[in-house]
Amino acid sequence: MFGKLSGVIARTPLARAAASIILAGALVAGTSGCTFWANQATLIHYDPSDGVGGSVGTVKIGNVIAVLSKDGESASLLLTATNSGDRDVNLKLQFESDGVKTTITELIPARSTVSFGNTPDEARIIVQAPGTAAGALLPVYVQYGNQTGTQLMVPVLKADGPYASLAPESAAAPHIAPTLTPEP
Repeated sequence: MFGKLSGVIARTPLARAAASIILAGALVAGTSGCTFWANQATLIHYDPSDGVGGSVGTVKIGNVIAVLSKDGESASLLLTATNSGDRDVNLKLQFESDGVKTTITELIPARSTVSFGNTPDEARIIVQAPGTAAGALLPVYVQYGNQTGTQLMVPVLKADGPYASLAPESAAAPHIAPTLTPEP
C-alpha cells in the first residue's frame, strides 16, 4: 500500500525547493506575524520613576510626587516643569488642601525648567491636610492660559528612604520660591 502512495508524491529537486520555500514562509509568518497587529511596548509612554507626568501646551510636568510629613498633616508636592515655548507661563496647580480646592500659580519662564522640592534647598509646594494617606493618590489639576489642563493622579509617599529629607517638617511649613534652571 505504501508503495503505491510513494509514486504519487513528486520528489524532484524543484518540488523539494518549493516545499522548503513554503515551509520557510510559514515559519517566518508564524513567528513574526504577531508584530503586525500587536502594540509595540517601546511605543507605549510610561513614567520611569516613582512619580507621574503630563503635559499642558508647551509645558511638560514630570516626576510629580507628594511626600507626607511624619505626622501626615501636610505633604510636599515635588515636581519638575519644563516650558519649551517662547513665552513665560503662569502654571496653575489645583489640589484639595484642608478640604478646600486650592489653586496656586507658579511662573515658568520661557525655555526654562523649574523644580519644586526635589532637593531640601529647592522651593516647596506644601499641601496642608491633603486628606490622603501614604499609598493613596492625590488629584492635582494642572493648567495655564486657555490651554486645556490635565489631571494628574499623584502618588502619596511616606517620608522614608530618599524622600525623608524632602517632606515638610510640619503642617505650618511655608511655600518657598522656586529654583529656576534655564534650558540650553
